[in-house]
Amino acid sequence: MVDSLFTPIALGAIAAPNRILMAPLTRGRADPGGVPSTMMATYYRQRAGAGLIISEATGISREGAGWPHAPGLWTPEQTEAWKRVVAAVHAAGGRIVAQLWHMGRVVHPDFIDGKAPVSASATRAPGHAHTLQGRKDYATARALPIDEIPRLLDDYALAAENARLAGFDGVQLHAANGYLIDQFLRTSSNLREDAYGGTVENRARLLREVTERLVSIWGAGRVSVRLSPNGDTQGVDDSAPAAIFGEAARVLQAIGVGFVELRQPGPHGTFGATTVPQQDALIRAIYTGPLVLNSDYTPAGAAADVASGRADAISFGRPFISNPDLVERIRTGAALAPNVDVPNSWYFPGEKGYIDYPTLAEAVPAA
Repeated sequence: MVDSLFTPIALGAIAAPNRILMAPLTRGRADPGGVPSTMMATYYRQRAGAGLIISEATGISREGAGWPHAPGLWTPEQTEAWKRVVAAVHAAGGRIVAQLWHMGRVVHPDFIDGKAPVSASATRAPGHAHTLQGRKDYATARALPIDEIPRLLDDYALAAENARLAGFDGVQLHAANGYLIDQFLRTSSNLREDAYGGTVENRARLLREVTERLVSIWGAGRVSVRLSPNGDTQGVDDSAPAAIFGEAARVLQAIGVGFVELRQPGPHGTFGATTVPQQDALIRAIYTGPLVLNSDYTPAGAAADVASGRADAISFGRPFISNPDLVERIRTGAALAPNVDVPNSWYFPGEKGYIDYPTLAEAVPAA
């Protein structure tokens, strides 16, 4: 029944042996300064059976990083530490791309010396930020001036260059989930009246410029983009989602990125439920490269959507947390281990709930 998931696929220039991808998962295990820890090398190596690992969201700059103990890719120390992680994945036969992240308005000032975060416009995210001192209200962002956009593009380029130095197989632009690129795309957070606001072409301009910059470093076949075209995410929404995400698809089609990943939330998704129509069919009709769908999939549902042609591959998130050998479990029809002690184990420091989940082979003898 799951045979469709085990046909090799070319994700742009990346040859994946199966269609079960590991979705980006923030886990909060980096050392101080956003330096990847030794634990992270073990964690990713354990999951190298994925057709492709998309790394946890990784900050492109201090300005854009606002999650406790999340890794970065803007310093030499971070880059050197990522080399250890990537080498561990490659030694286990895996492939891994770095997801490049700027959080925009959801960076709390505590992370940036008390300064206001940047966004498309001077707006404020709903809810609370996670900081090293606990939950705090978000702050109102300052609108990013046009004359600072070249500096932002340089930040993305530096992170992409560092990803090359670290040995990654490519990069993914995080343009989803209410973070900076998404804040520029959608009308609830983009109130601009300049070249980056108003029309769908203008609101997709930053997406295009950042993607082109990444392609100039990596080549189109090793650049992918993640979008979330399905309702409110962290207070970011759009009055006409088909129009803006159709434009985003046209931009990515013209550039020829290696693949596009879409978050498809179910009724109990991490970033909230959605009752709006999914936009994957619209995007599929415009973007002709490999399309990867994500969120709340079962193995059977994943196999069905790949077999039907709705998707070319599926990225699994939470199932990879407690099943380091998820691919083999799906291949053999074995039961999946449940996540325990969640959500604490998702983000709390330490090995518990991170690298201590046994594979099926290890669990059977123990039982």
